[in-house]
Amino acid sequence: MRPADAGRNPKGPSVTDPHQRNASRHGHARTRHTTPRTHWLLLAMLAAALSVALLLQGYTHHLFGTTPDGTPGAQGPSGAVPADVANGGPVITNPNASPRTAEVKPRTIALTFDDGPDPVWKRHGADHILAHATPHSNRGQILLMHDAGGDRAQTVAALGTLLPRLKDQGFDFTRVSDAVGMPAPVQSAGTLDHIQGMAFNWALQDGDCLVWLLGLLMYAAGAISVLRAVAVLVAARRHRRGRDRRTGRSWGPPVTEPVSVIVPAYNESAGIEAAVRSLLASDHPVEIIVVDDGSTDGTADLVESLGLPVRVIRQQNAGKPAALNTGLAAASHDLVVMVDGDTVFEPGTVRTLVHPFADPRVGAVSGNAKVVNRGGLLGRWQHIEYVVGFNLDRRLFDLAECMPTVPGAVGAFRRQALLDLGGVSDVTLAEDTDLTMGLCRAGWRVVYVEDAAAWTEAPATLKALWRQRYRWCYGTLQAMWKHRGALTQRGAAGKLGRRGLVYLLLFQVLLPLFAPIVDIFALYGLAFLDPVRIVGLWLAFTLVQLLMGLYAFRLDGEHPGPLWSLPLQQFVYRQLMYLVVIQSVFTAVSGSWLRWQCMERYGSLHAPGGAAEPAAPGRTW
Repeated sequence: MRPADAGRNPKGPSVTDPHQRNASRHGHARTRHTTPRTHWLLLAMLAAALSVALLLQGYTHHLFGTTPDGTPGAQGPSGAVPADVANGGPVITNPNASPRTAEVKPRTIALTFDDGPDPVWKRHGADHILAHATPHSNRGQILLMHDAGGDRAQTVAALGTLLPRLKDQGFDFTRVSDAVGMPAPVQSAGTLDHIQGMAFNWALQDGDCLVWLLGLLMYAAGAISVLRAVAVLVAARRHRRGRDRRTGRSWGPPVTEPVSVIVPAYNESAGIEAAVRSLLASDHPVEIIVVDDGSTDGTADLVESLGLPVRVIRQQNAGKPAALNTGLAAASHDLVVMVDGDTVFEPGTVRTLVHPFADPRVGAVSGNAKVVNRGGLLGRWQHIEYVVGFNLDRRLFDLAECMPTVPGAVGAFRRQALLDLGGVSDVTLAEDTDLTMGLCRAGWRVVYVEDAAAWTEAPATLKALWRQRYRWCYGTLQAMWKHRGALTQRGAAGKLGRRGLVYLLLFQVLLPLFAPIVDIFALYGLAFLDPVRIVGLWLAFTLVQLLMGLYAFRLDGEHPGPLWSLPLQQFVYRQLMYLVVIQSVFTAVSGSWLRWQCMERYGSLHAPGGAAEPAAPGRTW
């Protein structure tokens, strides 16, 4: 995987080419956009091949309606057997549809076998066999001789006389198929038949190995997921306890110096007024800078018409990183807060967000982003994802000192630290992740403050969600590749590399890539293995997710009601997310360039007049 090295492939421009970066930041810009469609065909072929192999293995090794050891999976109730039969003798008769049993007389042994015994049977001998085997005319005959079971000495003796006699009479001996002009039951296999047979045998053998490997993979993925759940829960609890004991771990005296708030805006007319008014309602002194990045919907005109103490800077469309750098150059204060144009702050968010800067080691602070449009299943699922991600994963990253991302929706930085890095880079599509990793590698601490809440709009359609997550995932892969050198560094950079990057690679890249295989094997298990065990494993996995969700909602002070939709999330949302990862990995490997996708704004945010949560009618899915 080399997302930052994409320029080596002639199919798309390099992400490090300064002449081609900005052209891809917004949908209306001209860009050469090559999407690797063939990978979906390849993925479908691999999934089909895997499914066929599992079906073949299941069909040849198992029977429907049986357990894995071959015993009947379901039997009739014993209560349906009449008591006279269940408690009667070993001989059962059924005259006139009335089952009856019989007992053997005392001191008697009954001998029986198929077609016998014959009470008048006697040994006939070779002469008897010759008499019945010799044809009485010249007509062709089929002679069936028994050659197995018991003493066949008389048959052998009869053949010693019969065969010469028939030969002297002019009879020829041949196989049944030759005598009647039919194909032989056993024929020599041709080359094609031999190849097909060998391929079938290999398929059966490989199917056994495949099932074993998939079973091992499934249990390994489950074990790793459980270990991750335990790790994040323990880390979140320790993080919470550390914050509760603030008197023993204070950031320092309150930060009272003014803060410059930079709002990059491109076609944000639907929500920019709410964002600006919420910032002006802050209980901390702020300088608000709105950088209009060539909007075509009158965003800058709208902000200026409000008559509020807000500085508006207009520039030609150059992309979000360029807009942030413009705001950074215009900022008057040493501390800057970056906020998206579709995000609303609470009155105390800025004050809480900059408090950790009392510690001179802190270079950036991540706030707590919350979904405002939670209506419908899609909104609930994103709400769950945000709550779990910000209240479990980010606490783990904070505790391990390897924070990979300060979200663009709510983040604070030391201005000089950003200038030392050269400003906000545009070599990746996840400029916030790239910037955060750069600060970590420069030796700055990046922390998380859960009380600095901001409300943001989430995609309201599957198409919009796909575009957003595709850009996020691809940009994260670019940033991971760009900062891969942290794996071998020491200090803060080494923590980012060996903790943060490894965590992202394992749980946000590799596990989603193998998720479709696990799902296919689960369906195989329902059909051919023990379905109770498969359902039990799925329920256990869902229970772990539910426990994590409950604890995250408790930490965030959220009502756990939306968690009822968590089991449904495993059937739609989860599959969509791992398809996003697959698409992103293939895009990175193929060297194709992904353009910036602008999310549709719905105008569901309103400035909170001191309220904790803005009103949000939202959209439903």
